[in-house]
Amino acid sequence: MKKLIALCLCASSMLIAAEVEVTADKFFADESKKISIFEGHVVVIKEGDKLTAKKIVIEFDDKKQPLRYIATGDAKGNLTMNQKKYYGEAEKMTYEPNKSLYTLEKKAFLHEIETDKKVYGDFIRVDQISGQYQVDGKGAAPVKFIFKVEDKKQ
Repeated sequence: MKKLIALCLCASSMLIAAEVEVTADKFFADESKKISIFEGHVVVIKEGDKLTAKKIVIEFDDKKQPLRYIATGDAKGNLTMNQKKYYGEAEKMTYEPNKSLYTLEKKAFLHEIETDKKVYGDFIRVDQISGQYQVDGKGAAPVKFIFKVEDKKQ
């Protein structure tokens, strides 16, 4: 029991350093594989961002810093990318903080709140460093991009 508490505190201290709060029904960590697994009603909050899913796996580096967050099962998030607010959802969402890279896969949807731009596809990748967006329908369906245009007729 003491080992479990120590392990939970260790994982918590890693998350607190980055000011990340994770709640879930279940928690499992494997120090040798450098992963933490959260299952059941998982909620991750970091500053103004919020990610929810049925399961989230956090992979860590040797310094116990998060390398990748992988959310699966009805993944939804309110995210800030390049100082813009987004809402996204997909079967699988991955965030790689060191690369500032978001990937949404399977039934992916990304909505830029302020401009009301919406993108649908089977694969959406947002590279915050380069400012590049990649969307692919993966042959299942066409990519859809919806935006508004002001009509300046007088």
